Amino acid sequence: NLKSESGIKDVMYICPFSGVARGTLTITDYKLFFKSLLRDPPFVLDVNLGAISRLESVAVQSHGENTQGLEIVCKDLRNPRFAYRKEGQSNLEVFEILSKYAFPLFHNLPLFAFKYRETFPEDGWKIYDPVAEYKRQGLPNESWIISKVNSSYEVCETYPALLVLPSNVTEDELKRVAAFRAKRRFPVLSWIHPESQAAIVRCGQPQVGPADRRCREDERYLQTILDANAQSHKLCIFDARQSTVADTNKVRNHFKKQILQIYTWLSATCFWFCLFLLLLAGAVRIADRIESGKTSVVVHCSDGWDRTAQLTSLAMLMLDAHYRSLRGFQVLLELEWLSFGHRFASRVGHGDGNHANSERSPLFVQFIDCVWQMTRQFPSAFEFNELFLITVLDHLYSCLFGTFLYNSEQERVSKEVYSKTVSLWSYVNSQLEEFTNPLYVNYEHNVLYPVASLRHLELWVSYYVRWNPRMRPQVPVHQSLKELLVLKSELQKRVDELKRDAASSHSLSSSSEHEGMPMQTTV
Repeated sequence: NLKSESGIKDVMYICPFSGVARGTLTITDYKLFFKSLLRDPPFVLDVNLGAISRLESVAVQSHGENTQGLEIVCKDLRNPRFAYRKEGQSNLEVFEILSKYAFPLFHNLPLFAFKYRETFPEDGWKIYDPVAEYKRQGLPNESWIISKVNSSYEVCETYPALLVLPSNVTEDELKRVAAFRAKRRFPVLSWIHPESQAAIVRCGQPQVGPADRRCREDERYLQTILDANAQSHKLCIFDARQSTVADTNKVRNHFKKQILQIYTWLSATCFWFCLFLLLLAGAVRIADRIESGKTSVVVHCSDGWDRTAQLTSLAMLMLDAHYRSLRGFQVLLELEWLSFGHRFASRVGHGDGNHANSERSPLFVQFIDCVWQMTRQFPSAFEFNELFLITVLDHLYSCLFGTFLYNSEQERVSKEVYSKTVSLWSYVNSQLEEFTNPLYVNYEHNVLYPVASLRHLELWVSYYVRWNPRMRPQVPVHQSLKELLVLKSELQKRVDELKRDAASSHSLSSSSEHEGMPMQTTV
């Protein structure tokens, strides 16, 4: 019988670029691994089972009548196909084992992250401390408090336990405002400008009924947010619902077409790039209202966990250089995406074989692509490199770490994710040199305004087309960057040595000049 870690010999990998490769296919509870020793150098293919979207048994008559085919459609744009001889029930066993470990929730099995026991020098779960992050922003202050009103997740089950709220709003008023907002996601602060006190506030849409129902408490609440910023008498409400940004279903269907027909997608990228254009342009408008207009901004989409997260986090990345550091970006993701309840489980489908679920959507991929676009326009403004962004997306799907599991902080707490799984940041922060941009210059107080124009947007070849061997550079880019980082470190050490030598020489010359001079003493 085929075991979960047994190999199937004489398997054909049908490569769309270099033809058929014969080798051994090994399946574990985490990874599918194909190796062919018949090529020089040996050909190796591995797929994290968490990245599998669906499995299909297909006919492959061109490889013999007694041959069975297996097609794997992956969330990371791969589409590997295998063919092997029919022997008894081997095809059924291969299919069942892959299905069992790729979709563990369908089989009442735990996600692989709960089995992973690797230890790292740093605990990545400690990278984000909400109190410390709000303190860095200068909170609490006279107008804003850090509240535990949602500590048991009763006011809003998809919000974090700690929230920053206007200081003079009572709990009863807050609950009435929550009842008026979609999914009870009432307006809360994400970020505040250190000088003007203009704030980025996020929430769900107001529940306006056919009779144009109003909520006085909600209106007073927004007035309180306006009053908290003495530099402006305006409050900008940024409505990012589908009619003003994008139709989610179109986005979802477009992403499926990428997976099925990557080259067709490459020749028809307008919609995908137009979406990035809208996101970047929207975030620039928010950042400009905050920085130049000194005006607080309230951002909401329908439920406040999809387009809202995209726009607020991009705007915060433009406004605050801290989030452009390696650790700061981790904090940004923990704050705006994870703690505020982006529905990662629903949007990605971890361990769930229902690939046709209408909840699937590549919203986080869109955000990371926008970040990459910004790194192309400002190559020295970000401490992290391209490999870091690709690693984040790979582990969005892998289920190796607990970071992106489940839909909210409450769910992660109830599933004991923080104690029973490893954080992705534990892995990242144990080898920071791998993910560091050697061109990085830390300008603390500069605001980035990327050009939101189709002419300035690029196809992220290193992510979307990386599986095509013809598109890979002979020398991996990240290897060149590591070498640059070493060179930069050596040059910095030399500069420091020269500075010390210069200071020492200056000190000696000053002493020589003063040796023959009279000394005045006050009695």
